[in-house]
Amino acid sequence: MFSGTIFGMRADRLVSLVLLLRQRGQLTADALARELEVSTRTVLRDIEALSAAGVPVYAERGRHGGFALLPGFRTELTGLNHDEALALLTAGSGRGEQVLGLGSALASAMRKVVDALPEGHRATASDAAQRFLVEPETDLLSRRLVTEEVSRSTMIEVRRAVLAGHKLRIHYAATGQKPQWRTVDPIGLVTVRDRAYLLATRSGADRTYRLSRVLAAEELPEPAQRPDRVDLDRIWRQRCARFLSDGHITVLVRVNPARREDLLNTALAVRAEEPDADGWLRLEVTFQDSWHAEWALWQLGLNAEALAPQSLRTSLRNRAAAIATRYDD
Repeated sequence: MFSGTIFGMRADRLVSLVLLLRQRGQLTADALARELEVSTRTVLRDIEALSAAGVPVYAERGRHGGFALLPGFRTELTGLNHDEALALLTAGSGRGEQVLGLGSALASAMRKVVDALPEGHRATASDAAQRFLVEPETDLLSRRLVTEEVSRSTMIEVRRAVLAGHKLRIHYAATGQKPQWRTVDPIGLVTVRDRAYLLATRSGADRTYRLSRVLAAEELPEPAQRPDRVDLDRIWRQRCARFLSDGHITVLVRVNPARREDLLNTALAVRAEEPDADGWLRLEVTFQDSWHAEWALWQLGLNAEALAPQSLRTSLRNRAAAIATRYDD
């Protein structure tokens, strides 16, 4: 599609520019700049490069002018069938790409997906993708799902080190500690409920870092000490199990099914679940500590009952008795 003279670092942006003009028709330089997240001057330079490469882009002068392609021009991209395109477009409606700083890359990829479809399937797939909503920003109770912020520069450095297999220097603010610089060997990135984690080793010991607590990062030229192949799913499960067994409390609780989600939203993990004889649910859940467990079950009132440990039942009974005494007329 493009000549070798312009095929380089900005090739993906040039493809995106052509696809925007194909799919939306005439657009101003300012509109293209907003879509591509670059300056208007950069867009004008890209337009000149496309023209020099033989892409039939032309300018419409005047108040309502802009840039457009000659009718019938097509890019040369690999085609996808309808279900493949629908799967990608639907996945693109989620928010995981924002957590890992890939939002603009996803937007570019989605334009290529739509353009790669046969003419007759393009509108159908785009319309079908609008019928699915993945991970909206609020739930049914209008509670906003908060995505932890990670600076773009930090995310780029972390992602580069992970993919290149290089050591990574991070300025990390651990809970209750002053931020410190440390050098780690990155293994991979994991996103869970709009939180991103870096799995790494430090001096050979396993480490898990929440990316929102990484204040700055620097990819180093030295190769990371890590295996060539990795099973992130297995490593994540192992680290979760280790985390849950480290000083946390496991509680056996009965809960009204209508309040099950409220319980799960406060617990760290669910280890077992089964129906109880009266239609309620019996769950084994893990909390941060005894205070956390007491607070979580107190929020559920008569819709939950702690069965074990006995110390938690005693704490809840004492709290209820103190409240009753306070309001005894």
